Amino acid sequence: MEVKLLYHPSYTMANVKLSAGEEIRAESGAMVSMSDGVEMETKMQGGFLKALGRSFLGGESFFINTFKSANGGEINFAPPLPGDMFVLELEKPMLIQSGSYVASESSVDIDTKFGGAKMFFASEGLFLLRATGKGKIILSSFGAIHEIMLQAGEKYIVDTGHFVAFDEGIGFNVRRVGGIKSTLFSGEGLVVDITGPGRVLIQSRSTDSFLGWLIPKLPKNK
Repeated sequence: MEVKLLYHPSYTMANVKLSAGEEIRAESGAMVSMSDGVEMETKMQGGFLKALGRSFLGGESFFINTFKSANGGEINFAPPLPGDMFVLELEKPMLIQSGSYVASESSVDIDTKFGGAKMFFASEGLFLLRATGKGKIILSSFGAIHEIMLQAGEKYIVDTGHFVAFDEGIGFNVRRVGGIKSTLFSGEGLVVDITGPGRVLIQSRSTDSFLGWLIPKLPKNK
């Protein structure tokens, strides 16, 4: 399977070329176009309960689309928001922020994982998607993707709205920026202290910040 990213970083589209017999799974609605001869099957990956957890707890679609072709072909994928995409060769488990998953090889398993109270207070939801197995996985971001490789014991601070994904096992702690006044009026709110070793992917824009800017400017019904 060959994956090429086109038009990035602003409006990235992933072009996937399948060899004969290969297949790829994708989030519902991610397909932009595909060549003739590629077949699509829609199903609940992992059964009803697993699909339910991924949908209502992980923020992803209830159904997963599987694309395959007996003679090979190509498919184009894109996320709903403008921004970049990232192709990762998954070798160890990774936690993915809700909404960042686009597609993956069939050898990669996508499930939900409870994040605990720390993720609840980060306003990012109680569940993350957990990717396991080995193979290519395509992620997306709002804005550009920035990769950080942390050494053992190295610490870094990330705003909660800018996470895309990180290696399972990275230490993290959610806290306020300064005191109550800073949390309420600085525009930053909550951050996460993360501790290596491991890989962290962050996005240059935050959907929460964008909506906070956009909503007050929308026309109001009289």
